[in-house]
Amino acid sequence: MPTIAEQITAFEQKRAATVARQDAIMTKSSDEGRTLDTAEKEEYDGCASEVKEIDEHITRLKAHEERNRAAAVVVDGAPANPVKGAAAPRAGAQPNIIAVRPNIEKGVKFARYAMSLIRAKGNLNDALSIFQNEKRWMDQTPEIAQVLKAAVAAGDTTTSGWASELVYNQNLAAEFIEYLRPMTILGKLNLRRVPFNVRMGQQNGTGTAYWVGQGAPIPMSKASVTSQSLGQAKCAGLMAIDEELARSSSPSAEILVRDDLAAVISTFMDVQFVDPNVAAVSNISPASVTNGVTAVTATGTAAANLRTDLATLLKTMADADENISDCVWIMTPNQALQISLMLNSLGLPLYPEMGVNGGKLLGIPVITSNSANIPGSPNSGCMIILVNQREVFLADDGQVTVDVSREASIQMLDNPTNTSTGSTTATSMVSMFQTHSLALRATRFINWAKRRNTAVAYIKEAAYVA
Repeated sequence: MPTIAEQITAFEQKRAATVARQDAIMTKSSDEGRTLDTAEKEEYDGCASEVKEIDEHITRLKAHEERNRAAAVVVDGAPANPVKGAAAPRAGAQPNIIAVRPNIEKGVKFARYAMSLIRAKGNLNDALSIFQNEKRWMDQTPEIAQVLKAAVAAGDTTTSGWASELVYNQNLAAEFIEYLRPMTILGKLNLRRVPFNVRMGQQNGTGTAYWVGQGAPIPMSKASVTSQSLGQAKCAGLMAIDEELARSSSPSAEILVRDDLAAVISTFMDVQFVDPNVAAVSNISPASVTNGVTAVTATGTAAANLRTDLATLLKTMADADENISDCVWIMTPNQALQISLMLNSLGLPLYPEMGVNGGKLLGIPVITSNSANIPGSPNSGCMIILVNQREVFLADDGQVTVDVSREASIQMLDNPTNTSTGSTTATSMVSMFQTHSLALRATRFINWAKRRNTAVAYIKEAAYVA
C-alpha cells in the first residue's frame, strides 16, 4: 500500500496531466479561430470537474498526513532531529573511522619476517633495510619493520617509539600460530591451558561419598593425588632452503616459505602428541598422551566391530568417571571416510554426521590427522583415539622464534649424532656457504601432560571399511 506522501505525489501528477489536456483543447480552438464544439465542451468541463475533485482530495490527504505526524511517538534513544543525530558521531572527539586493510593470508607476515632475516643472514639492521626496500611489503605490512628495529633497554609496552614495538613481535608470531593451529591436532583440541613451571595437582583416583544414618560416623575416603609441573620443553625444526628462493619477494615464494615453516613444526608435533611409542625424556620432551595406555585391539573391520570397539572405549572412560561430553575422537581422514560410507540395511548412512574431514561420531566431535597412523608400529598402526580434552594440561607460550645462518655446517640427517653436552659420532657435514644455501631454525616452547592417566583411550590396528 502506498504511503500518504506517495498518494499526494500521484494525484498531483494526475492533476497536472488533466490541466495540460485542458490547455491543449483551448489552444486548438484558438488556433482555428473558433469556439469549442460539443465534444470539446464536454471533455473540457469533465477535466475541470476532475481537477476540482483532485484538489479537494489532495487537501484531505495533507490534513490526514499532518494528523498522523502529530500523533507519532518518538522512540526512546532516537534523536529528535534525525539529520543532526546522524552527524553527531562525526562531531565527537573520537570519530568512527573506516580503514581498508590489505587482505594478507595468515602466516604470510611471519614468512616475510623470516625471509628478511634470511636475506640479511640474521642481521636485524640489514633485515630492516631489506624489508623497507620492498615497497609491496612496506605498503601491506609496515608493522614488520617495527619488529625488525633493534630493541632498546628500560622501556615499556605503551610508549610509542620505545619498547612498545616489541609487542608487534608477539603479534607477528601469534599470527603465524593462528595459521598453524588448524593444521595441528593440538590446535584443534580445547586442552586445559596452564603456565610453565607451576606446580599443579594431578588426580589419579577419586574420593567416595556414602549414605550415613542418624548419629552414625561418616566413613573416610581419599583421592589419589600427586603434583606435577610442566617445564619448558623446546620443539625445534631445522631446514635448509636455496638462497635464490629467499631472495624472491613474489607471493608464491612467501607462501612456500610459510608452508615450509608450518610443516616443519606441525607434522612433528602431531606425531609426538599421539604416538604411543613416544616416552617422556627428562628435561627434554613430554610423553605422548597415548604412551602408557593399554590399547584396545580392533576386533575386526566391519561396522559391527566398530560399534563394539567404540563401546569398549566409551565404557573405559565412563568407568573412570571421565566426562565424556569433553571428549574428542582423533583418527585418520581415510578412517573417517570409511566410517562415513557405512550403510544400514535400508541403504542409509550409519553415521550421517561423519565425513573425510571429521564431523561427529556418536555425538562426539572428530578430529582427523594423518599422524594418527604410525606404520609398522606394534603398539598402534592406524589408531582411533578418545581424548578427554579437559584432563590434558598444555603449556604453550604461543610464540615461534626464527634464527638464520649462512655460515653454519649442518648434519643433513633427521637423527643427528652431534651434541654439545657429550660424546659425538663423526658424520659428514654440509656447509651452507659452500652450497649457497641458508639454514632456517624455528623454535617453539610447548609441553603437555595428562592430568589423569585415564584421560585417553585408543583402538590400535583400526582398519574399518564400509
